[in-house]
Amino acid sequence: MKFVLFRTNKPRRFSYRPRYYNPEKEALERRKAEMGLKAELTEQEAMRMRMSARWRNQHPAKFEDKYKGTSFIIFGSVVLIGIYVIFFTDFIDNLIRAFGLTI
Repeated sequence: MKFVLFRTNKPRRFSYRPRYYNPEKEALERRKAEMGLKAELTEQEAMRMRMSARWRNQHPAKFEDKYKGTSFIIFGSVVLIGIYVIFFTDFIDNLIRAFGLTI
């Protein structure tokens, strides 16, 4: 195996050319299938279309919305505790004296 310090290998190319593809016919078939009309889709394509329709209806942001309030409360409490420590206690003064600095 050859050892090279600062050069990485280039990724291999992937070359795929479909035998025949008509995007207009494909879109027409999908619209027909969505409306429930007789379409020439295979069972696999019909299943893919049903799965993608189900995935589009799901809301991936629900997880983030669930913890938004909790994170806001935690962040706010950290800010308030920091303000209290800085302005209403002598912790900062003691810390500065411990390092030998003068105010």
